[in-house]
Amino acid sequence: MDYRDYYAVLGVRRKASADDIKKAYRKLARKYHPDVNGGDAAAEQRFKEISEAYAVLSDDAKRRTYDKFGAQWKQYEQSGQSFDWSQWYNAGGAERQKGRTVSPEEFEQMFGGMAGGGSSFSDFFQQLFGGVPAQTRRAARQTPHPSFARPNSDQTVPVEIALEEAFMGTKRTVQQGDSRFEVTIPPGVRTGSKVRAGDLIMTVSVQPHKEFEVVGTDLRTKVYVDLFVALLGGEARVNTMQGAVALTIPPDTQNGKVFRLKGQGMPDVKDNENRGDLLVEVVVELPVPLSMEAKRLVESLQRESPDIGSTS
Repeated sequence: MDYRDYYAVLGVRRKASADDIKKAYRKLARKYHPDVNGGDAAAEQRFKEISEAYAVLSDDAKRRTYDKFGAQWKQYEQSGQSFDWSQWYNAGGAERQKGRTVSPEEFEQMFGGMAGGGSSFSDFFQQLFGGVPAQTRRAARQTPHPSFARPNSDQTVPVEIALEEAFMGTKRTVQQGDSRFEVTIPPGVRTGSKVRAGDLIMTVSVQPHKEFEVVGTDLRTKVYVDLFVALLGGEARVNTMQGAVALTIPPDTQNGKVFRLKGQGMPDVKDNENRGDLLVEVVVELPVPLSMEAKRLVESLQRESPDIGSTS
């Protein structure tokens, strides 16, 4: 029996939180992903083991089942005992496991590619989470057998994208078992958005941006202007997700003043024509260091405007 310690595969403690498990998976998946390792068979096999471990430990129901039986699997096998599969049968178990009933033949068609012969998943995974040993499948064709309730086959996979990709939309190549396919991520997604592709659910995480902060469908950024533009007025160049634009700075603009540029924010994921705004905060930069002549001019200005610098 091919038994894998899924906690050891991901390098986490048995009491690890869901976030710890997700972080460990992301780190290892980035390191061993086939797209990164260019056909390295060992890396590909490691990636499959990581994916199998995450598929179990990221699912609360599967994790509970694994925690209950996984560590004692070999003891069960040596003592001649077997798992209680009644939770997967309709007879006496429909209340515990809702779903459409299927025959063993249908079950094999649905899960054969993922958990059956020739699969990259371990024998342990096949028997514990939805597979049937080859000899059992052969016997099922010859003798009456209770029908199965179809388990939930959805698998959640985290994906990280840049803010530019969230703005424009992007694609990701995903490996599920031995199959690889391309998934389209629409414009306007944000951290926590879920993108479904068949029975695969991708949970999106948008990486922090060095210049923009996402606030709903709005974006926030800063523009730096010198003291003279703030006092006398002028123009400042502001970057947006689609290029730079000119922002008019009126005279007497205070440090921290926020300007709103309509329609320069993130698109709405449900309606890409509807976009948020860009909130631009003015940061006034002082002309330092000052020359002696400049300091005399500032002192003269202070005398003429006694309210400047007053705290009352």
